[in-house]
Amino acid sequence: MARDSQAALIALNRFGFGARGGASGDFINAASDPRGFVLAELARPNGALLEVPGLLSTPELGKQVFDYQFEIQQARNAAKAAQQGASETPPQDAKPQPRRNLSLSTAAKEIAGRDPAMQPQAADGANAAMSSSATMQPSVNPPKPPAQPLNIIQKTFRAEALARLQRGVVADCGFVERLVVFWSNHFCISANKGALARMWAGSFEREAIRPHVLGRFGDMLKAVEQHPAMLFFLDNQQSLGPESRAGINRNRGLNENLAREIMELHTLGVGGGYTQDDVTALARVITGWTFAGRRGQLGTPGSFVFNANAHQPGPQQVLGKTYAQAGVAQGEAVLSDIARHPSTAKFIATKFARHFVADDPPPALVAKLQDTFTRTDGDLRALATALVQSNEAWQAPLTKMRSPYEFLLASGRLLARNPEDPGRYLNGLNLLGQPLWSPAGPNGFPDTAAAWAAPEGIKLRLDISAQLASQLADRFDPRDLLELVAADAAAPETRRTIERAESRQQALALLLMSPEFQRR
Repeated sequence: MARDSQAALIALNRFGFGARGGASGDFINAASDPRGFVLAELARPNGALLEVPGLLSTPELGKQVFDYQFEIQQARNAAKAAQQGASETPPQDAKPQPRRNLSLSTAAKEIAGRDPAMQPQAADGANAAMSSSATMQPSVNPPKPPAQPLNIIQKTFRAEALARLQRGVVADCGFVERLVVFWSNHFCISANKGALARMWAGSFEREAIRPHVLGRFGDMLKAVEQHPAMLFFLDNQQSLGPESRAGINRNRGLNENLAREIMELHTLGVGGGYTQDDVTALARVITGWTFAGRRGQLGTPGSFVFNANAHQPGPQQVLGKTYAQAGVAQGEAVLSDIARHPSTAKFIATKFARHFVADDPPPALVAKLQDTFTRTDGDLRALATALVQSNEAWQAPLTKMRSPYEFLLASGRLLARNPEDPGRYLNGLNLLGQPLWSPAGPNGFPDTAAAWAAPEGIKLRLDISAQLASQLADRFDPRDLLELVAADAAAPETRRTIERAESRQQALALLLMSPEFQRR
């Protein structure tokens, strides 16, 4: 059974989130038919969708932010009126101050600045300075902004996180959830951008990623680039065609952030054959791609809309092809062609193989995945199937290091801890350097073994393992858990280390830090 055990270990660790504890029988099922065990998840209808009561749509969540924006403005006007009433009567010829309308970005920053969960704690010295400054203000206290939406932002984020975590813990293998994590990191946004991004991080994944994980890449690409969360994250709502009506009136022009990341990170990749002129042309093409604000003048508040007044008129040339389509169709035509570009097939195939198999993936595997991607017009179910069916994916040694998210999910699965509160996981992810939906940049979290195998990171994992062991060791026999994790595939050194541990607590911590648990 040694060979079957090794294949089961690969099935559970390389493609999934590891074996579940209790009476799940995951390892036995995987050992009996390793490839079938992994592929079974791909056959389940709508298996990637996450429909949980209480999770709202992006427009519904956006409305909450927009309503709060309006209330902030009302509170500011009331405060100004109160301060004017407490001061001397202004001269008769004094000009009224213009009323300032908050932009969507400004509203997000206003909310973020007031939400304790979205800003660092001030130092004592800063607090003292603020207190000193406060004594110099007028005695009239301005009305406080409503407190409830501040809680809604964090409450929404935690509810979305909990739904994702629970799905990962209870999944049979976790292959589909691993695919969700991969594509969500590939098309990443950051919840740290502001209140809108934090509110939309979970709905973005539910709406733009999950429905297409086993669909077509081109459909996912379109859904992602037209989602309000991505448009906000990369500032496309601020991009105006220089010769558009809005661009001329406001004397503003292009923002190339989204266009550049579409080419560099989402499709063609660095060295994929595009130039700066192509980036600029694509930026012109997608001007007008935005989302409706609170008043809903262009559409349902918080939904994707095309603003013709902001769109750069006329044909554009991208990657040697001229696109003369009018309106939103111009951008959709460009995305459709880029999704089918040979450089996109190569970039996606390489990144896919690197994530699941090895930092330096076998060239034969990359070629096979690239061919599948091209031949099936970007069928992602076919791509995932080709990966699992390839011999290279089963022959490569387990050299990848589990990311912090994978490590914490694997621990929860093994110890049968279906989370009821996401706090423990969110805190652990923050500690280990992979805060949920919050990468440092648009290139997402790193996907190499070296990124997660640094000494400081290993020490932090050991601390978390020791903490889990101190709380749960009396409930488990680590030797039994080792059979669930690896059975005959466990190295003799690992088995001896656990058997010779001074206590169950130490043995459990050592199991969680073993190569059989940390490597995939």
